[in-house]
Amino acid sequence: MNHPRVGIVALSLVLGLSVPARPAAGQAAKDKDRVCAQVQNRTPPVGSWASYNWTGGRSNGTTMRMAVVGQEPQDGKTYFWYEVTIADPKRPRDKMILQMLVAGLGTGNVRSIVMKSGQQPAMKMPPQMIQMVNSSPGMNMAADLARQCQTMEVVGWEPVTVPGGAFRALHLRNTASGMVAEVWLQPDLQFAMVKSVLKDGGVMELGAQGTDAKSSITETPVEMPGIPGGTPPN
Repeated sequence: MNHPRVGIVALSLVLGLSVPARPAAGQAAKDKDRVCAQVQNRTPPVGSWASYNWTGGRSNGTTMRMAVVGQEPQDGKTYFWYEVTIADPKRPRDKMILQMLVAGLGTGNVRSIVMKSGQQPAMKMPPQMIQMVNSSPGMNMAADLARQCQTMEVVGWEPVTVPGGAFRALHLRNTASGMVAEVWLQPDLQFAMVKSVLKDGGVMELGAQGTDAKSSITETPVEMPGIPGGTPPN
């Protein structure tokens, strides 16, 4: 499994789609517009977390935990540390932790990335890799998904039952290119996604949620070597 890629995709799916308060019945088309308008604005409170079960596709059997684990000021603005922990029960030593410092997942403005793979030391990505995440549509999945939201078609409000409970969720379908084929959103959840179907056949379903998340990385990250030929890390 390509852990960094899965982490960025997963982070985008769960945090890049946020929704407003519960809408009135029969307003599904208008609701989609409001959902997309919220993509770049809403930030779950520090401590919020949600876990997902991934079945089918290239990441079959993976479990994933999303969380907001901290915040810090930069350039007079508050940025948040979003964390995704990815694990495969069949390969417990390959657990992957990805943290991104962002103002909001839909903004496309990542200030820092820290990764920890298995028993390896936690590593902080160099500036040129941060630039790649911010500028490449294939890597900056959050901003890409925010754009795709505007073109998704509305299926409607539907009852959805997942391991984490039963919900009434807004069903959107993506008919354009991109990783996401379908998504079900519930506005009362801190992380709005209840279920998502990817175009590789994978399915992500909410397993549990809470408000007591802390950083899964307790060590001081080391600097990752810069890309050969690129700008040396600061």
